Amino acid sequence: MPIEASTASPPLQPAISARFEAVVLPWLDAAWNLARWLAHNDADAQDVVQEAMLRALRYFDSFRGGDARVWLLAIVRNTYFTLSAKTPPGHLLEPLDEDLHPLVDEQASPEALTLLAVDVGSLRQALERLPPPWREAIVLRELEECSYKEIATITGQKIGTVMSRLARARERLKLELSGQSGEAP
Repeated sequence: MPIEASTASPPLQPAISARFEAVVLPWLDAAWNLARWLAHNDADAQDVVQEAMLRALRYFDSFRGGDARVWLLAIVRNTYFTLSAKTPPGHLLEPLDEDLHPLVDEQASPEALTLLAVDVGSLRQALERLPPPWREAIVLRELEECSYKEIATITGQKIGTVMSRLARARERLKLELSGQSGEAP
């Protein structure tokens, strides 16, 4: 997802910069996680997070307190959808070849690594197959530990819709991970 050159922002006052760093930067990992699951690859997720952080910094004076994580994740989500709408449909990047760049825990046994890779790989594949609204809800709830109310705020949906999406996503994941994916509608 190419990002457009942003207009130069005026230099920030040190107090605003320090407040931004203290309030927003602790949630950078959560922003990356959501962007990665929405964008499906690291390069696009980096673009989304970079643009979202620029927007957060640019509009930080409009942040009136409250939950900075929810505020930032809403910006990440909106940035993803804005950038993906501008991206041509054929824009796909080669995914990272995990065989060439494996994650290795030197303290775990090869057997443990194999079992972990199968479990994590199965979960990752099942998550990838979820419809985007369900995947977004499950990532925000289970990986980012957002409340239903926070997810509703981030996605702009009603709490009932969030609950319904989570229930459907959990049921689909349960079916797929138990090997019954062919029976799911």
